[in-house]
Amino acid sequence: MTRLRPFWIAGRFLSRLPFPDPGPTAPTEVGRSVPWYPLVGLLMGLPAALAALLLADTPSDLAAALVLILWVWSSGGLHLDGLADSADAWIGGLGSRERTLEIMKDPRSGPAAVTAIVLTLLLKWSALKTLVATGVLWPLLIVPLLARAQLPLLLLTTHYARTQGMASDQFHHLPRRMAWLSLVLSGLATLVVAGWIGAALILAVLTLYWFARRAMLARISGFTGDTAGALVELTETLALALCALVGVETFDS
Repeated sequence: MTRLRPFWIAGRFLSRLPFPDPGPTAPTEVGRSVPWYPLVGLLMGLPAALAALLLADTPSDLAAALVLILWVWSSGGLHLDGLADSADAWIGGLGSRERTLEIMKDPRSGPAAVTAIVLTLLLKWSALKTLVATGVLWPLLIVPLLARAQLPLLLLTTHYARTQGMASDQFHHLPRRMAWLSLVLSGLATLVVAGWIGAALILAVLTLYWFARRAMLARISGFTGDTAGALVELTETLALALCALVGVETFDS
């Protein structure tokens, strides 16, 4: 049971799924939970995939909306909050590292935050509508896996921009070998399920990661929990859109 504590910690942190409560956690345990993030992402896609299956005969507009509600529920809006804070900070920070970090800590949401959330959810809904209408549901599992795999990759390759915070524990106590292994397994799972489309998805999300990391380093010399959450949301949106645009018919055939 003790060996599963990092898995439970990851599940309780990232999702609303009924993971066992691990109780008080040490910073080292928080770090050891990071390699489990991709698996938690995969499990987070199950409610949406099951809903899409059950709603097969429902009009695709409504079905996609209900699936999206479950998609957002599964994370409790955790990463949407990071996207909102990052959008406000990037627009309002005016190129200043200190001002950008300060805005991220402000609980209020500005126009940039609202715009980012609305556009992200709209794009996700549009992509989900296509996927639900065609009955191709594997992206509902693989996309959240790939999005959460971005987190150990970010922690492995990028410095934490603040001195304190939960992400600091994740960064300083990350078991690097296990984190790399989780990334390899995530990539293999994607290739097994989606074939060459999976390879295209991996290439796309890595390209997004490169640009996002470059922007983080240029603005705040590292990452924060908010920018990590924004990366997850952007990855999900990009991957879902690609599946809807180019992957569905080819894979389904």
